[in-house]
Amino acid sequence: MRMHGSAFRHKLLTVLLLAPATVWLVVFLVLPFVAIVVFSVGERAPEGGYQAAFTMAQYANLPARATAFWNTLILAPVGAFACLLVAYPVAYYLALRAPERWRLILLALIVIPFWTSLLMRTYAWMYILGGRGIPALLSYIGIEDLRLINTPGAVLLGIVYGYLPLMILPIYVSLERLDRRLLEASADLGAKPLSTFVGVTLRLSLPGVMTGLSLVMILLLGEYLIPSLLGGGKVFFIGNALVDLFLQSRNWPFGSAIAVTLVFVSVVVLIIANRVSTRFSGARQVDLI
Repeated sequence: MRMHGSAFRHKLLTVLLLAPATVWLVVFLVLPFVAIVVFSVGERAPEGGYQAAFTMAQYANLPARATAFWNTLILAPVGAFACLLVAYPVAYYLALRAPERWRLILLALIVIPFWTSLLMRTYAWMYILGGRGIPALLSYIGIEDLRLINTPGAVLLGIVYGYLPLMILPIYVSLERLDRRLLEASADLGAKPLSTFVGVTLRLSLPGVMTGLSLVMILLLGEYLIPSLLGGGKVFFIGNALVDLFLQSRNWPFGSAIAVTLVFVSVVVLIIANRVSTRFSGARQVDLI
């Protein structure tokens, strides 16, 4: 009886500890998503908004926003991999090469931009890439009519700048946990530096790489601000389409169908990230921080 009472108290304590988070997730995540799914099979009311119905016409109409999907599915992976190319050397230096006394300071310098609103930082890039920024400076040396703002390149630059810390930190965590003795053993066995990097360092840091890619990719799938400001309405993401459908066109069912599709794509990205991490590094799942 005493053992059963102890087990009951343990289960009760577990339920009490999990209850707040469970209620929070159900109220603010599950129920809103259920509402979006219900909206997605409805119809647009004559005055805008939602009208009860059961139809798959909204999903059949997804090709109408093919440009937004195409831009997102092209620029989001390209932006994520561009972040990776910049972030990995930085994380590698911080974890394996930087003096330990400087490590926290350097990490703080990476995180500090997050203390400033992304809106303000993006406006700063609008000025830098605008007519009075870099193009004005280049005009002094004879390079005229160079357009940087309102282009896919400007959007990619804003993506790398805005999301770089989210890529650096997971990779840094994976590299910082790396057992240095494995690197020494690889060198002692005659492996060249490049072989050691590919076979040991990169392989064991792959969970952090996949975590960074997943975080950046999922956030970029719903990105609105950077394409709107640096793309000038010419580089349209799914996030821009959702804002237009919910706030301007007031076509809630069609916007909900796009949102449900976006959630599905995000889940696929996470599954692929975990599969790749498990396949190539042997880790059970992608490390999250």
